[in-house]
Amino acid sequence: MNKSIVLVTLALGAILSSFVYSQQEELRQLYTRPLGEWPIPTIDPGVKWTEFKSLPKVDSTYFALMERPDVKLGKLLFFDPILSGSNQISCSSCHNPQTSWADKLTVPVGNDHIEGQRNTPSLLNVYARKALFWDGRAGSLEEQALGPIEAHHEMNMDLTKLIPKLKSIPSYNKLFEAAFGEAEYSMPEVLKALAAFQRTLSSRRSRFDEFLDGNYKVLTDQEIRGLHLFRTKARCMNCHNGQFFTDNLYHNIGLTYYKRKFQDLGRYEITKDPNDVGRFQTPFLRDVMNTDPWMHNGLFWNMTGLLNMYNSGMQMNSATAEQKAKDPLYPVTDPLMQPLHLSKSEIKDIEAFLHAITATSYRMRRPESLPR
Repeated sequence: MNKSIVLVTLALGAILSSFVYSQQEELRQLYTRPLGEWPIPTIDPGVKWTEFKSLPKVDSTYFALMERPDVKLGKLLFFDPILSGSNQISCSSCHNPQTSWADKLTVPVGNDHIEGQRNTPSLLNVYARKALFWDGRAGSLEEQALGPIEAHHEMNMDLTKLIPKLKSIPSYNKLFEAAFGEAEYSMPEVLKALAAFQRTLSSRRSRFDEFLDGNYKVLTDQEIRGLHLFRTKARCMNCHNGQFFTDNLYHNIGLTYYKRKFQDLGRYEITKDPNDVGRFQTPFLRDVMNTDPWMHNGLFWNMTGLLNMYNSGMQMNSATAEQKAKDPLYPVTDPLMQPLHLSKSEIKDIEAFLHAITATSYRMRRPESLPR
């Protein structure tokens, strides 16, 4: 190769490297400052959002909380298969502490090995949910707990038999009395105890929490690029914002499989409002890299593939005006879903940021024994 060409190539490479370094330094300076001074994120008109917020540092009252009588009782009930008709399935069968309180399955497998229809959501930070289930059909943890216990394809428990089962065990009778102050109890107390325990399940602090609190060295350059993309070009903060990276709303992102084998009309099944066809609750993104597979149907096991789908705009199954006029239930993909034009390297940057908001798993030990 001609010596002059080599020199020109090296010079251009040096200039490019210098430019990239300068851009990265500028980006780092934008975010290594208090949160209130960060650039405003890219938010669509009409979207209500809240800024990120770090999780609190370790609560010194946690261990005292875990010794509270209703929480101790709830933990035992959560891990006890006695709540199922077969005496073989517990709440922890699908919400396993070893797998970030989910089950690492596309859809759960319950009573008689029957598969469910929707992916098991993690219980981490469930106390912060305004509504439960992908379709929001339960307004409280107490209400939510009843569903899986009764459901034939989950725990398949005849509720008329559950309380007698529990009352036949003297140790449980003592635990209920300690928790609620009365010897007599029924299903409401069972549900209250389960809910009390589940409200203790929170994420540990991630590196991103440390970053928010001023430890600016804890994120890599790639993770800061991903943070910036998450807030701007990738438009993620339209739905994933606040302390738990969710708007607590419902969106149709194009995965309804309308009039096909895996059809799921989502929130419409609860409200019967045609506008809710295919809408599902926005998941929390805290610890997201520990809670695969993702989406309401557990469709994605690979984060790069999932981000590529969002990059496409998710418009593969959205009604035209003519289709909607003929069929009011034809799904309409949320207009927040738009082609993003992200490069492969930008997708990798966003994935790196998702690792930064994922904390080390806390694997709670199961009870060494259950009341019998």
